[in-house]
Amino acid sequence: MLDRYLLRYFLAVVDQGNFSRAAAHCNVSQPTLSVGIAKLERILGHALFVRSNQRVELTDAGSRLLAHARRIEREFNLAQQAMEPASALPSLRLGVLSTIPARVIAGSIARVRPQEMYRFELLFGSERELTSQLAKGRIDLALTLVERGADRFLERSILTEGYALAMAQDHPLAGAEAIEAGQLVHEVMIVRRHCEALSDISRHFTESGVRPHFSLRSTNDERVLEMVAAGLGLTVMPECYVHEGVARPRLAGFPDKRTIGWTAAHHAEHLLAGPEKIIDTIEAELRALRGSTAN
Repeated sequence: MLDRYLLRYFLAVVDQGNFSRAAAHCNVSQPTLSVGIAKLERILGHALFVRSNQRVELTDAGSRLLAHARRIEREFNLAQQAMEPASALPSLRLGVLSTIPARVIAGSIARVRPQEMYRFELLFGSERELTSQLAKGRIDLALTLVERGADRFLERSILTEGYALAMAQDHPLAGAEAIEAGQLVHEVMIVRRHCEALSDISRHFTESGVRPHFSLRSTNDERVLEMVAAGLGLTVMPECYVHEGVARPRLAGFPDKRTIGWTAAHHAEHLLAGPEKIIDTIEAELRALRGSTAN
């Protein structure tokens, strides 16, 4: 028998990239998850993963199983939702990319109060986590990176922005319009470990001969901004971030941009067709915040 928990283990390994993270995601020990994957491989009669020290990759059999496993998980979740007690309010499960300022979402919720119109759920996560949740049917809509060539979901872009430095307002270079990486060779920096452009940022500084000391490594952007404003170090962030006491000069020669927009499961197409007040308000808040940093 092909038990659901075995497919959940399989999907967790695919989504998390290795067995240890997959085990933590499933709240089981790594040996337990490994035994489950081995059992699934015995049942199906095929190896599903090619293991290496760095990560795991799907075999041809694993790739064939993946689409079916995602469909089964999605349908199971939809069946569970259908059996829940009826509610007078429709549901809206919204995912938000963790590198979008929380003030955009908080401000929109405060203005619209979607919890009065929907059975409202909110989830913050990485692009990969949000894609996984959409595929499993656990969220309806995500505010995330779009125009990445994905064809499994519906997409609608909102804005495109670049990345810029963030440094204390009283830093000697804070008044510059643009700063070369080489000018920062003696600076202390803060690493935003969850940044989608982190590898490109690291390469840009390394190629400029800059290998700074890091005073903080964090996945919390509000915390990072507080530390930047306090003079603990400087960092690189999407242009939409603003904070009292923080200057945002350009990082000269760094061309990366990102496009933010909506990604929706096909069953939630109506949410993008609009009008939906919470969606329209989030878009307006995001554009206004981006506009305030464009000059």
